[in-house]
Amino acid sequence: MGGQIDMASGFGIAILVAIAIILSGIKVLNEYERAVVFRLGRLMPERGPGIIFIIPVLERWVRIDLRVNTLEIAAQDVITRDNISAKLSAVLYFRVIDSPKAVTEVADYRFATRELALTTLRSTAGQHELDEILSQRDAISLTVQKIIDQHTEPWGIKVVLVEMRNIDLPQDMQRAIARQAEAERDRRAKIIAAEGEFQAAQRLADAAQIMSNNPITLQLRYLQTLAEIATEKNSTTIFPLPIDLVEPFINLRQMATAPRQPPSGSIDAKPV
Repeated sequence: MGGQIDMASGFGIAILVAIAIILSGIKVLNEYERAVVFRLGRLMPERGPGIIFIIPVLERWVRIDLRVNTLEIAAQDVITRDNISAKLSAVLYFRVIDSPKAVTEVADYRFATRELALTTLRSTAGQHELDEILSQRDAISLTVQKIIDQHTEPWGIKVVLVEMRNIDLPQDMQRAIARQAEAERDRRAKIIAAEGEFQAAQRLADAAQIMSNNPITLQLRYLQTLAEIATEKNSTTIFPLPIDLVEPFINLRQMATAPRQPPSGSIDAKPV
């Protein structure tokens, strides 16, 4: 009896251990996850998503996230082509498109991608002048993205986007850029003022040409000026009289005061 009981208990324990082993091999993967499985060291087809089974002891597996990952590229000291020191930082977005390659082709794809991004950012920014880096950030970011993506493609990594975040400059360079921007604004203001003066002078010349061709417009302008003066709160208003109004009287005065001329061919009579 005792032997049968011991056998039954041992069989029950074996069943429990087998169930525990089987349950330990059951894995659940989300929709954005894949499992890279190695059986006795050999690569097997990837598994997932959903419920998968990993043979205990015989198989080893690595969980891979297929979502877009973010890597922060810390500020790096960069010497630009015009020998100016600056600190550049960026953000890199990438995703795994081939899970087996991401595991078998590189030891740590996140670390390798980060280091590649650091060196690429330094080398690419060093080929441009500071003004180009400040004004062409999108173009430089796109160049860095293409270079990184070209090198990470054999690893099963797709670089989605690279964005330059901060460009830190020395204090003296910041002051120089501020002075340059101020001088540029002053130059634009002077150009705009000069263009305004030129346009005003051009309009005045056009108006003078029109008035010279039509003298009556000058009289109309004169009357308009009188109307504008009359609206002011002045106790006394002095204005010149148009010469056209007094010209007839001046002509009459000149005719009246002019000496009479004797008729031609007449003989003056002298007393005898």
